[in-house]
Formats: sequence, structure tokens, C-alpha cells
Amino acid sequence: MPVTIDAWRITGQSQIDSYVGRWAELAVLLVNELAVTRVRGREVELPADPGPALEGALARAGWSPSPGAAGPVRLSGEDAARLAEAAAELRPILGGGPDAVAALNRVLIRHRAVPSLHGDPPVLAFHAPDATLADAWAANAATALAMVIGVGQGVRLRSCEADGCELVFFDVTRNASRRFCGLSCQNRAKATAYRARRRNP
Repeated sequence: MPVTIDAWRITGQSQIDSYVGRWAELAVLLVNELAVTRVRGREVELPADPGPALEGALARAGWSPSPGAAGPVRLSGEDAARLAEAAAELRPILGGGPDAVAALNRVLIRHRAVPSLHGDPPVLAFHAPDATLADAWAANAATALAMVIGVGQGVRLRSCEADGCELVFFDVTRNASRRFCGLSCQNRAKATAYRARRRNP
């Protein structure tokens, strides 16, 4: 008997479950911190040492690998470097490029994404029990993106539409209508459109 999964009902408040939402947020954070070189109209350099940059971004976002975890996330140099590689792998998936699904399948395979119960009491995760932190995070983030795409909500994995901005985001608006990473880019785009109309009435 086939089993179907209904698309999430996203209203004004997101109804994405906490697992998917938390790990999709991590995918966005990784890409924006470690794989984007144009932000709000300016060129930016990728961090030479991704550890401090990523730890700072995680702290600012209040992100932790498990709900209710206290204290800042600390990463080894190796974990940070591997997460930077994962960010580059996840970049083509966010924004829905033509090869997004194939790219996501490669990430899932590379980081051995597999459902597994860990801990006591058991908690569901999507990485092998012996996975490194970087592989565990990449597998969980990729699985969250696969769940979003797999229920027909891939349009919510967006790239900013403003010129000169490559930031990505997870659109949780009611009708998936968000076009920009934030107000700064939205205002820049409006100003550019206004000036174009003034030049060519």
C-alpha cells in the first residue's frame, strides 16, 4: 500500500517540524557564511579560517545541534574545514538550480545520510552513529533539504533576487512569495527599479 506525505501547510507561522526547520536553517547559515562571495551588492572574501567565522554565526543565530542545548558551539579546525566543503556542496541546492536534486543526492550519499536512533532516550537523526561532527551536520542538513524538496516545497529554498547578492534563505511566507534575503536588498531593488523608471518614462 503506497504511503503519501502531504505538503506542509505553511500559514503565517511556519508549520515545518522542528527537525526540518532547524537543519534547513543550518544549511542556509553554512552557505551564507562559507560559500557566498557577493553580499548585498558587495564582494566578500571567504574566511581563510572558517572556524571562528562559523562559530560566531552560529552564536548570533542562536543555533545549536539539539533543541535546548546550552552554550556556544565549538568546532575543531578539521570540522570547520569540512563544513566549509559541505557549504560549497549545498550552495547549488539552495536556489533551485537545474541540477539541485542530483547535487543533493550526491551530498546525501557522500555524508552517509541514513536514519538512525542515537542516545538514551533515543533521538532520531540522519547520520551514521560513528559520523564526524561535520558529516553528521552535513547529512542532517541535506536530509532536511531533501524533505522540503520531497514534499513539493523546493520553491522555498531561495536565493536573493537582488543584483549583487548571493545570500540564500528558507522562505516560510504563506504563499512562498519572498524574493530577497532582507530589507536591505529589497530596498536596493526598489530604488534601482525607481531610477530605471525615471530614466525611461
